[in-house]
Amino acid sequence: MRWLRVGGVLLAAMTALTACGNGDVPCPANPGPIGVFVADTMPKEGSGTVMAARGGRIAYCEGFGLADRAAGVRASCDTVYDVMSITKQFTAAAILKLEMMGKLRVTDPIGRHLRQVPADKRPITLHQLLTHTAGLAEGLGDDYDVLSRDDFLTRALASKPQSAPGTAFHYSNMGYGLLAAIVEEVSGLGYENFLAERLFAPAGMTRTGYVLPTWEPARIAVEYDDRGAAHGRPIAHPWAQDGPYWNLRGNGGMLSTARDLLRWHRALSGTGVLSATAKRKMFSPQVRVPDSHDSYGYGWVISDTDAGRIAWHDGGNSWSLANLARSLDDDVMVFWASNHAYQRGRWNLEDLMEPLTWGVACRARTAAAPTSGGAGR
Repeated sequence: MRWLRVGGVLLAAMTALTACGNGDVPCPANPGPIGVFVADTMPKEGSGTVMAARGGRIAYCEGFGLADRAAGVRASCDTVYDVMSITKQFTAAAILKLEMMGKLRVTDPIGRHLRQVPADKRPITLHQLLTHTAGLAEGLGDDYDVLSRDDFLTRALASKPQSAPGTAFHYSNMGYGLLAAIVEEVSGLGYENFLAERLFAPAGMTRTGYVLPTWEPARIAVEYDDRGAAHGRPIAHPWAQDGPYWNLRGNGGMLSTARDLLRWHRALSGTGVLSATAKRKMFSPQVRVPDSHDSYGYGWVISDTDAGRIAWHDGGNSWSLANLARSLDDDVMVFWASNHAYQRGRWNLEDLMEPLTWGVACRARTAAAPTSGGAGR
């Protein structure tokens, strides 16, 4: 299960990222080091990695707790995590890249790129899939159900609509799975192969993907449930030879590291991967998210505050939680992921979204400008 939270704690955290230090939510006079703040904020039994960057350079990147308790492996800046629904921004970027290449348009109906689309799905456009307004259900089952591409397409295209295309927002992992299939149809490459060749390589990302990176299993975090029981590494669950099965393909399941996500942030700050036009589409508030003050762009939630614009997306399952946020106005980035996000009756990291994200961003803004580092450190 992968979800999107559009109100409450996470919204407050994202608003604070842009407001911090700008008068709306002032930073403490002497906020202190990021590491001390993280250690004081996170539960002692928890585990994960926190990164903050300013001006494209690392202000802080450290692990806390253990990535693998049985082996005694500590979490670090190089730990590999399942980033879950953060994957959606890669799928959206792939569609925009194909548009840059003249292979498609986001206004195309899906029948232009997929076969045997039934009448009730023919009006659906790529734009509607990208913005969760295609009227599709959330998904077809469990993340790790064995479901081939052909079976996924058959079931997705035969699924009961939640609303007429273009009329309502329904967060849909299924829709992003259809986009992944369209990437394959249009490019002639596998979904991950296209991302690796056209997005990750130009961005300098070598530790992001499903199966193409040469993973060292010890670097991949083991996930733990709310009782502390281990549920293995993501790659230990049922996967096809080329990555997760299709309930997860394109909408979640991507593995990455904090350093690689900084490389991604830096790539999106320039035009080496996506053109200025493509980025305007990605980060424009395309549709309003119900019951919130937020909008959805292409693979990102967009919060427009008095202090500036923030693009963010979270991801979660029953064990892990991750959050990536970028200020679009002053080049501050915060990423954190936990492989043990819940402890029954004791703590829930969703409740710490606001203080952790706000506090880390605040300290990154007020820290001395880094003189070295960057994605390679």
